Amino acid sequence: MSKGFVYVLRSLKNNRFYIGSTTDIFERLKKHERGGVTATKYLRPLKLELFQQFDNFSIARKVEFKLKKFKRRDFLDKIVRDGMIKMGL
Repeated sequence: MSKGFVYVLRSLKNNRFYIGSTTDIFERLKKHERGGVTATKYLRPLKLELFQQFDNFSIARKVEFKLKKFKRRDFLDKIVRDGMIKMGL
């Protein structure tokens, strides 16, 4: 099973966060930059705030969905400030 990544992007247009997961972080970021991701197409330009590797993609997806459930901006700000996603599964 391939490694998985969770990443946090910040829109420089409106300062909103976007959380995603992937198996190839560099290719995924290129796709975001080109406007090839519908969810972020109109949020560009984007800044990569954080990415973290996990043992497999399944775990990364679970972490992504858990992060997306948090609606509080201060929680995501803290994760970005700390530079690490700390949450049990």
